[in-house]
Amino acid sequence: MIVQGEDLGAWTMAQRVGLGKLTPAQQWMVDSVLGLEPAGEAEQPPARRTQADRWASHLAAARQFHAREGHLNVPRKHVEDVGGVPVKLGGFLDNTRRRASKLTPERHAELEALGMRW
Repeated sequence: MIVQGEDLGAWTMAQRVGLGKLTPAQQWMVDSVLGLEPAGEAEQPPARRTQADRWASHLAAARQFHAREGHLNVPRKHVEDVGGVPVKLGGFLDNTRRRASKLTPERHAELEALGMRW
């Protein structure tokens, strides 16, 4: 429900999920005045992936593609399915090429081992 441009459903869920981060007075108001309960385990948002986790999943996709195709000439819009999880490999490789100077030597070497063309 949108009231004066505010999505009340999203706001309510944010209050329930972030209840522990509110001040005691705010917690009292959310509980007593609004009657909202803390969000359950199933309602918690998934944990944010770290950059190292994202790198690992993209590298696994690159290795899978390379093992199957023998190269890393991946179209920009290509999505590689790694264990049932879609990975936007084409965009990742394109962006990595553009930012090659910012890569750590280890990451550069990992892609170099797969025959990455820069």
